[in-house]
Amino acid sequence: MPSRLNINLLRNVAAMPLSGRPSALRERMRRDALALAQAEGLGEVAWSYRIAPLEQPVEATLRLEGEILHAPWLLPASGQLTALACAVCTVGPALEARVTSLFTEKRASIALALDELGTELLFAAARLVQDRMLADAQRQNLSLSGELHPGDPGLGLDAHAAVLRLAQAESIGVTARYGHTLYPLKSSSVVMGAGIDLPPATWSRCDRCPSKAKCKLAQRELVPA
Repeated sequence: MPSRLNINLLRNVAAMPLSGRPSALRERMRRDALALAQAEGLGEVAWSYRIAPLEQPVEATLRLEGEILHAPWLLPASGQLTALACAVCTVGPALEARVTSLFTEKRASIALALDELGTELLFAAARLVQDRMLADAQRQNLSLSGELHPGDPGLGLDAHAAVLRLAQAESIGVTARYGHTLYPLKSSSVVMGAGIDLPPATWSRCDRCPSKAKCKLAQRELVPA
């Protein structure tokens, strides 16, 4: 089970421009949030993933290691789906707690900037873990295709618990709570198809979302379909 703890990604995030056309105030607050995160050690992330073999035959309801996931979108048009790559990453609870304390101190501007920085760190962590999964899959002569997060149209929110177990999320302190939300809140899980000669996916998890045109997340797709 490949996993990593205490990876500081502040430098990676600091090198990335803010989305849209940020105001001078937003840019200043981001610099302040970066400085605060650096000073207080709030830029560390963690991730864990596994590429787990599927039981055969492969159908719309996927079975592996005692878990069941209904994910028909992952069935490829060609090639052979043989496994699922399941991952979880997190910014951890410390940044979340600091945001809360800043609001308590009535420092809303820096609290919001730090919260936004936490989201950027989570995206950087998600990209990193997917890069690691891709490299691992290639070493096994496998290809990856598709990207689904629990709660997407192609994968029910109730899949969270199974995905976390498969990715062994407890090793980095991530758990599922009531309503299938994750703790810490700045955490994310993902499932990708793995197999032999899989074609590029012809869909995106954002395809059916009515907010796609305005969504900042859709503009930052982690892995091209």
